[in-house]
Amino acid sequence: MTDTDAKNKTETDVKANFAVAVRSRRSQLGMTQEELAERADLHRTYISDIERAARNLSLESISKLARALEMSVASLFTPSESPNGPAAGTPANQLVEVLLVEDDPYDEEMTLAAFRNARFTNKVHVVRDGAEALDYLFRKGLYATRNSDDRPHVILLDLNLPKTGGIEVLRRVRGDQKTRDIPVIVLTVSQKERDVAECRALGVQAYLPKPVDLQGLTQVTPSLNLDWALIRPAEPLHA
Repeated sequence: MTDTDAKNKTETDVKANFAVAVRSRRSQLGMTQEELAERADLHRTYISDIERAARNLSLESISKLARALEMSVASLFTPSESPNGPAAGTPANQLVEVLLVEDDPYDEEMTLAAFRNARFTNKVHVVRDGAEALDYLFRKGLYATRNSDDRPHVILLDLNLPKTGGIEVLRRVRGDQKTRDIPVIVLTVSQKERDVAECRALGVQAYLPKPVDLQGLTQVTPSLNLDWALIRPAEPLHA
């Protein structure tokens, strides 16, 4: 199977699982497709297409459906999950952990609020300067005893940081084999030409204007090359 075939199969599987989760939850709540469409502010035909796995998903529509169905986004990608928890022996999807590197309290709160509004339940670890970010990533200082397997899968990185600047943090991340493949989203107020060129050369996935909001998350999430909802597919069970 080629990489393209594998990617297409993963996307098909995700849409099929999502369709099952939406149908099951709607049925559990006793809602018709029309009622769900009204609550989610989406067309009824759109709901029908989603439940047939015949529609591509956007973060905005996922968030609307999660809110209308009173679920987290993660739950919508775990169709095997029942009100009493996942079925025995079924591997749950793994939420992606996010590292937020932001020194401004207002921008920090706006970013966390955007995650809440999108109904993400991902763990977000916040550090407030570049030096602390490097300590966290490379398990030094206060983070020397951090579990080596407990690492972020996405970094939201402000460039204007105290102690160690964002560009230097990015260089260190890309220069180490253990961290070089972590997707990095740069948080920026204005895209200065010099910074943008350097970030691009260092393999930044996307730029997210501050303050962060749902619309901004909607635009950058597909570029993360993760599943739509910051969720990693579960590893298959081995016999």
